[in-house]
Amino acid sequence: MPCAEMTAKPMLPELLTPELRLALHQELHARPAAQLQAPLAVSHWVMLADEAERAAGRAHLARLLAGRGQQPPADDAAFAQADLGEFSLRWELHTEFVTWTFFRPLAPSDLAALAQGEPPTAAELVPAAWRQALPGRALTGVHLWALSRRGTDTAAVLRRLFDEQAVTGSRVISQSSELHTDLRLRADGCLRMLVFTGQTAPDAVTPRRLGRLVQRVLEIETYRMAALLGLPTARRAVQWLAEGERELAALAQAVRHSARADEPGLLDRLTRLAAELEGLYAGTHARFSASAAYDDLARQRLAEIAELRIDGMQSLRDFIERRLSPAMATCRSADRRQAALSARIARVGDLLRTRVEVEQQLSSRELLAAMNRRQALQLKLQSTVEGLSVAAITYYVVGLVAYVAKGAQKIGWPVSVELTAAAAVPVVALAVWASLRRLHHRIAGADEPD
Repeated sequence: MPCAEMTAKPMLPELLTPELRLALHQELHARPAAQLQAPLAVSHWVMLADEAERAAGRAHLARLLAGRGQQPPADDAAFAQADLGEFSLRWELHTEFVTWTFFRPLAPSDLAALAQGEPPTAAELVPAAWRQALPGRALTGVHLWALSRRGTDTAAVLRRLFDEQAVTGSRVISQSSELHTDLRLRADGCLRMLVFTGQTAPDAVTPRRLGRLVQRVLEIETYRMAALLGLPTARRAVQWLAEGERELAALAQAVRHSARADEPGLLDRLTRLAAELEGLYAGTHARFSASAAYDDLARQRLAEIAELRIDGMQSLRDFIERRLSPAMATCRSADRRQAALSARIARVGDLLRTRVEVEQQLSSRELLAAMNRRQALQLKLQSTVEGLSVAAITYYVVGLVAYVAKGAQKIGWPVSVELTAAAAVPVVALAVWASLRRLHHRIAGADEPD
């Protein structure tokens, strides 16, 4: 423990600055819910955006604010809201997308149009050219209306706004409000949601509670669609995995019945399959992880609105989970199959490499045995050569002795040259043989390790 404290203390002055402490604390208050008062209309767009498109979105927002005489957001801001007179704006910058939410109060004439099935939207008040130029690719869009139950023919409004066969209904936030939607896209690319609020006790809904409800409902749709981004990736991955699993099964059978000459080709095929799988995993794992995180957020928001199903209607949670759960299960299954296939490829690769190594060891053993045989033959040849060398050296030395004997006879050497040469042969041969053996042992001893 003291060592851990000594390691941590020098890092604290650099890690925890007053600015960072303030930023960490302010995370608790980031992206606050707006205070909303029914009746109102809300239009919400979610735009998928890369880094360049997020920067373009910030500039796009600045142009709208500048046209209304307001200051643009700070360069590092990820959230902004502004009252632009006829409507108000909420802008949020996320890791993968940007959300644009517009609010407008509804006048009595707007309520009459809504009752006639011609609902006014907050998007109508936003400059059309500016709205159509939003940077990014549209992920989802929502038109939401919040109306008071009091004085509203709720059944007639539901019939005009939604598909009667698919409309959902639930009581939310302590049963003080009702939430309805059919989650069907209209011609403008947006789906519709409707909230009926109570205006008198005990069902009265405060502006802050209505703001939190609207924020959570919009986030449910946002995170639901963000989670589903992993589904096309999972479907493509499942198709490849089916082919990869068949290829691996064929490789396993081929390894089982392969000859030694086939193993390098099998190992090459297995390596290529492993490389393709790693490429697939690198391209899908981040998407699957993000989808799982978005799915958790969507379920968390569904739990926070505390739905209670209205008799005869399906709740929003049941409606969403009917298709969202299978989609997320597909993503999880694809991710698990990738990991399982990778492990199976590794096992087959280990088996094949083990076979190759065993065969290499057998080949090495045979090579060593052949080398030993060649060495033994070389020793025999060396012994033969040494014998011939002894004879040759002895012949030349005895010849020298004969020459010496011839010269010695002139000074009185009593023995004939032939007899002297004959007597010198065994002595010289033995001396030469002994010298060669000493030389051989000396060389052999120098090659041995200490």
